[in-house]
Amino acid sequence: MISFVDPVRLTADLIRCPSVTPEEGGALGLLEGILSPAGFECHRLVMSEAGTPDVDNLYARFGRGQPHLCFAGHTDVVPVGNALAWSRPPFGAEIHDGVLYGRGAVDMKGAIACFVVAALRFIERNKLRPDFSISFLITGDEEGPSINGTMKVLDWMADRGEVMDAAIVGEPSNPRALGDEIKIGRRGSLNGEIVVLGKQGHVAYPLLAENPVPKLARIIDRLSAVPLDEGTPDFQPSLLQVTALSTPTNGTNITPAEARAKFNIRYNDLWRRPKLEAWVRERCAIFAAELDARHTVSFWGTGDVFLAKPGPLVSTMREAVQAVTGRDPALTTGGGTSDARFIQAFCPVIEFGLVNETIHAVDERVPVADLLALTRVYERFLDGYFRGA
Repeated sequence: MISFVDPVRLTADLIRCPSVTPEEGGALGLLEGILSPAGFECHRLVMSEAGTPDVDNLYARFGRGQPHLCFAGHTDVVPVGNALAWSRPPFGAEIHDGVLYGRGAVDMKGAIACFVVAALRFIERNKLRPDFSISFLITGDEEGPSINGTMKVLDWMADRGEVMDAAIVGEPSNPRALGDEIKIGRRGSLNGEIVVLGKQGHVAYPLLAENPVPKLARIIDRLSAVPLDEGTPDFQPSLLQVTALSTPTNGTNITPAEARAKFNIRYNDLWRRPKLEAWVRERCAIFAAELDARHTVSFWGTGDVFLAKPGPLVSTMREAVQAVTGRDPALTTGGGTSDARFIQAFCPVIEFGLVNETIHAVDERVPVADLLALTRVYERFLDGYFRGA
């Protein structure tokens, strides 16, 4: 099995699986077909919830000993967009001038392939050792609603008594070159909506109506102008961004009955979600009272702030990156969210993968040399992590 599985070939095979969320596209079957003969106990888990598409996931574990290291990732990809704008077929997995093209090459089928090969090589070298476990938690729902994916698989694992000691998420973590950064945490993400109520009427008769739009504009202007904090040693300053404005009519001759503003807050470790919600509600109430505005505020979101504490997980990955790439990776917490936001409630988790320059873009691509180097990083990490344990 190991003799013909290499990270470049496996990445290409995964790219050829058209696994646009929520379609499995054959990608999980391909992985199961490699891991199961290598001794992994594989479970295909179809998760469901009303109002959302069913999602196929894969959990595969080798060994029953401790420590238990889990690699988490996703085979689902975003749509290709205009396929005619691509210089190579989006699911063709063509290599040109040492670069592999295709949707998912970077985000994140390449990292999955690299870790699969690294794990198989490690197992081959240590197959007589009974005192370790390696698992894969691969979802098909990271790019979608993230409801029937990692979060539900983690609950399924907990019900079975599956205890992870540490996890790596293979999201593309490097901004320019392999070895730039290791993600040791993420800011929290909170979505919200403010609704200001008015009275619908004809714009020519303003005294017979109540226009909520100017009141909402003043509220969000004041809310977004208030600094939440100045940042912490590990995190950037928390930031509120208004993302959408709407009214039911969107007309030019109607005073709307309500006006809505959606916003997102990326927040650091000075905050937790209940405290942040209270902060927003309190300020909206103050501003609305000054404007005599009737309003409501609502929230949703699934990602709280987290940070991996210094220890073997971080230091071993840092040493592996330094040894293979010659770079001293920065330990960062910026960027968006990932499925690490779910895993952090179960065990320490870090993120290290490929360069994120072309994620979600036309002509998403990865240098073949980066796939080979990332595989060596993961191999060295596995050797160091289990040797230290």
